[in-house]
Amino acid sequence: MTPNRRTFLSAGAVVALVPSTGRAEPESKVAKPGQTKNTKFAVNIEMWWRKERDYLKRLEAAAALGFNAVELWPWENKDQNAVAETCERLGIKIVQFTAWGFKPGLNDPKNHNQFVEKIEKGCEVAKKWKCSMMCVVAGDDIKDVPQEKMHENVIEGLKKGAPIAQKHGITLILEPMNIRVDHKGHCLYGSAPTLKIVKEVNSKYVKILWDLYHMHITEGDLCGHLREGFAADMVGYIQLADHPGRNEPGTGEIHYPRVLKELKALEYTGYVGLECTPLGTEEAAAQAVYAADNW
Repeated sequence: MTPNRRTFLSAGAVVALVPSTGRAEPESKVAKPGQTKNTKFAVNIEMWWRKERDYLKRLEAAAALGFNAVELWPWENKDQNAVAETCERLGIKIVQFTAWGFKPGLNDPKNHNQFVEKIEKGCEVAKKWKCSMMCVVAGDDIKDVPQEKMHENVIEGLKKGAPIAQKHGITLILEPMNIRVDHKGHCLYGSAPTLKIVKEVNSKYVKILWDLYHMHITEGDLCGHLREGFAADMVGYIQLADHPGRNEPGTGEIHYPRVLKELKALEYTGYVGLECTPLGTEEAAAQAVYAADNW
């Protein structure tokens, strides 16, 4: 099973990498593949270096490959001060982390008070980490509750969280999933309903975490839908992984050089999160990312 944030948040397991030879190797290697030519990448240190239990050493490993930015999942299982100090020493930026996961669901009003409390606490962590974005998740389907009603509940919850985010200068990024492969039974998937939710919330501090892997599985036409998201000014952050496998670019069917070119044409200057599991070594995965961005 491909490791993902759901299994991580529920079990906290550390999954070993499985070597494979399915990737096309770059023609030539570079010393610091994290120092890419066109796109700024933030490596996900939950899915990379999974054998290493010490998150501070994962930060060291990211810096050694030339990455100057990372993304995280929950903050609760980490030494906040040690992470902040290590990032400062290494010159690494934390771009975003998960402030509200799959359970309890934001799509259930009974959880909204807890959501508000978690957003307040998350904002304090974000300021300590000099981080400007926090990921929030809508939640899994609720029995006998129509999807439209669940989405209305998500809107209501985000409207309660938005003023807190605004007070702290933090942007909440709502992530739709895919229900075909990774998150069966999740209530939010695809760009159209997510755009509708964020439009209804109507806050510049609530945007979309546009995960290209999830969007590809759900609806395809990555560049076309990206243009719609940017035209609506609702894209806050981008993530990627190839499909099938949720590994680095070049291991599946998505032609990422073309998609990354589209992001540049859309004048996206933010980071792209590497929320993917390296198929082999992290160094080889970083070389593949560098190759995908070398155009």
